[in-house]
Amino acid sequence: MNPFLSAALLSTLLSASWCSGAHAAEGRTPIDLPVPTALSQTPDTGGLHSPAGIAIAIDVSAAGPAALVHPVGLDDAAADRADVRSDSARNDKGPNTDRAPVDQPIAPGAYNPLFAAALAQPLKLLESTVAPGSFASLTWESLDTSAASNLPATVLVAHGAARGPVYCLTAAVHGDELNGIETVRRILYTLDTGRLRGTVIGVPIVNVQGFNRGSRYLPDRRDLNRYFPGNRRGSAAARIAHSLFTNVIRHCDALVDLHTGSFQRTNLPQIRADLADPGALALTEGFGSAVVLHNGGQSGTLRAAATRAGIAAVTLEAGGPMQLQPDAVAASEAAIRTLLHTKGLYRVGDRTASAPPSYYRSSWVRTDHGGILASQVSLGANVAPGDLLGTVVDPLTNEQTTIRAPRAGRVIGMAFDQFVLPGYATFHLGVEASVEACIEGDDEAEDPDTEAAETENGETEAAETDPEAPRG
Repeated sequence: MNPFLSAALLSTLLSASWCSGAHAAEGRTPIDLPVPTALSQTPDTGGLHSPAGIAIAIDVSAAGPAALVHPVGLDDAAADRADVRSDSARNDKGPNTDRAPVDQPIAPGAYNPLFAAALAQPLKLLESTVAPGSFASLTWESLDTSAASNLPATVLVAHGAARGPVYCLTAAVHGDELNGIETVRRILYTLDTGRLRGTVIGVPIVNVQGFNRGSRYLPDRRDLNRYFPGNRRGSAAARIAHSLFTNVIRHCDALVDLHTGSFQRTNLPQIRADLADPGALALTEGFGSAVVLHNGGQSGTLRAAATRAGIAAVTLEAGGPMQLQPDAVAASEAAIRTLLHTKGLYRVGDRTASAPPSYYRSSWVRTDHGGILASQVSLGANVAPGDLLGTVVDPLTNEQTTIRAPRAGRVIGMAFDQFVLPGYATFHLGVEASVEACIEGDDEAEDPDTEAAETENGETEAAETDPEAPRG
């Protein structure tokens, strides 16, 4: 037989492996599973593309019809373990009589481990089935009711042709945070599923009720991001949280929850993660030269609940609420594309190695006086001890007070100019440190976003959990 594998045989092999549903692997594929990568169709390398778009490498250096054929990235030792090498290529171990050699036709319907290990399986999500190599727009019903208040949310799914991990992107858990919505849209609608290894699930607007009202909160003034993983018999917020977590989040291997600053604050693009969690720490390393803060996450947040469930999770903060900021969106998009590239889900071009992330300890500087805030620095600025950060002017008495940097650092977050009350967090200063120092410092108590919000009756919110939900 000709040493170049014919297109007809490739089609037969693909059909054989695809039709063998009885041998399909259960569950998700480990993240480090080697899969084929794109090859050009050149006789010098023997690279061919199968009808399903999966690239196959053919080694034509071996003489005769029994040339070694295996997926790109699968070395000889791994090929031996998978038992996909031809008989003559295994002379050191003797012939294998349990299967047909690759240089002979394989009967239709026969199991072919060469392709079965690389091809994705159909994805079942939200009572729908998404075929490998396809894109789908699904609907998530957040509440089990037909009431007019139950507004369905859109869930975008890019399911790659090749097997790999499932990454989830969520935005607008707080309904007034717009930058993440645009970021998720840009990512999901531009992924080529034929080149995607794994799956990317995007929920552009989690809190549809809050988004439609231009509010951070749900209609009952509850903060949805204080109720995960939720309770199917609890308040509306707890039920929405339970529905999202059960029907979408638990299907994911990794989560990036997109947010902006809260209460008229803006953030330099940054990653927040529980650096004591190995999965979260590994995820931060995929974003390239990002600012990373250690933050264990307040109980009830989506990120904290995902981490406890064994899902690698981080928060991506960029910009401020109630506006669409092109620079913040562009930075967030670039960070997520770098993550997908670094983790091998979606490699584009010959990207040079990115600089490692910078880890920061941080603290907020609060004003001791009420009045109109006028900032004197900008996001990203480096300041020294005593540098002027801003002024606060009493509009009635014209009394002016200054806010100065108590220590050296970088401005990684700040309040918009506005009327402030005493104690308001105005400037967020970060100082580079080692991962170990960040964990030991545990600066999350200085983050104003961890302060519990109050409902209309003045009661402080407490996260509700499902007593029957499995613990991560």
